[in-house]
Amino acid sequence: MAHQTLFRSEEVSNIKMVSGDGIYLLDEKGKRYIDTAAGTFNLSLGYSNQEVIKAAFSQASHLLHCTSSFTTDPIDNLAIKLVETSPTNLKIAHTKVSSGSVAIEGAIKLAQYYTGKKEVICFHRSHHGQTIHTMAMSGFSFRNKPFQFSKDGIHHVPYPYYYRSPNKTLEQVDDEVLAYIENTVEYSSHDQISAIVMEPILGLGGNVIPSRQFLVNLRDYCNKKGIVLIFDEIQTGVGRTGFMYASEHFGVQPDIMAVSKGLGGTGFQISAILMEEKFNGMPADHHSFTYGSNLMSSAAAVKTLEIISQASFLENVQVQGLYINQRLNKMRDKYDFIGDVRGVGLMIGVEVVKDKASREPDVSLTNRIKKVALAHGLIVRTSGYGRGNVFKIRPSLNITGSESKEICDILDSVMAEIDSSL
Repeated sequence: MAHQTLFRSEEVSNIKMVSGDGIYLLDEKGKRYIDTAAGTFNLSLGYSNQEVIKAAFSQASHLLHCTSSFTTDPIDNLAIKLVETSPTNLKIAHTKVSSGSVAIEGAIKLAQYYTGKKEVICFHRSHHGQTIHTMAMSGFSFRNKPFQFSKDGIHHVPYPYYYRSPNKTLEQVDDEVLAYIENTVEYSSHDQISAIVMEPILGLGGNVIPSRQFLVNLRDYCNKKGIVLIFDEIQTGVGRTGFMYASEHFGVQPDIMAVSKGLGGTGFQISAILMEEKFNGMPADHHSFTYGSNLMSSAAAVKTLEIISQASFLENVQVQGLYINQRLNKMRDKYDFIGDVRGVGLMIGVEVVKDKASREPDVSLTNRIKKVALAHGLIVRTSGYGRGNVFKIRPSLNITGSESKEICDILDSVMAEIDSSL
């Protein structure tokens, strides 16, 4: 049990973890667990990746922190590697940011400073962070309800969610969402829309995947209206989709992109903002944080990018993702409570329903699946912090074929156990 001095200690599992390697965690009793969530979707190279740790420790032994008033090799190397591995239009890297939430806020500042406009459009079911502003931007009421803060200038629009529109074609859903955005700009704003902020694939919101054409149309609309398109690639980025960034999968380039989570490889805290050169005019002191650009984390991130950007590495992400998707789809065909399986690379979601005919979300059963899976030694996370009906399979990206099979075999046993009890 977590010590009572820890904030909300009663919400922490009684299981005490003591070590980890790759996709595996070991508790104090010697029981091994497979983590299908890669920590909090941030361990792109798994637990205790020795290449990344060696790079970080080597840097730490020389210089751990230096004011950004001076140049250092880790920061220069990180900026170079970020630009090399990002969409080709993004030529500038801002690394003086300390978290994903802070990267998103910085992206908004850059858009506002460049356009001179203040309002933003975000999506229902989106998750952009835990700061006051990013919580207001996020598209969940449970995030905002306990707190009294202004949402002035933040507009929310629907996200294309095809499974929840069974009587409409994909094109109809796309057209309706784009029309909603157009009407928001035309009638709900004060001609002050600086940016549209979007997760290319919804993370917390249930692994919802838009069509390529929707993103192409959105890109065209932003170009037409002079609106900055910001991609929140904090969960989708750094190889998660089998491409360095989800924008490559969709063939759409954002104007600004926020990166974090998987950038730290094996758990180092690091984030960055990538942008087109035209945004490089905002003074640095408008968005600069003491522990942004930590030199040890920067060295770890450079090594992470070197590993993940290799074509063979990304190909393996696609291969393993395809295998897991195929296995999960077989389970969907077998069990009436699995309504939908959707994924790109190793960013996969399984939507749990009362039954296929009604498509009614079953949050209770989703949480039960999580509990039974844990008893089988499998760690899974669910959407909406336990409020959603999607469980997610997002293991470390260097997973092997045998490990993918092990995950799916356990999941098959879990589903059979659940089904027999219904």
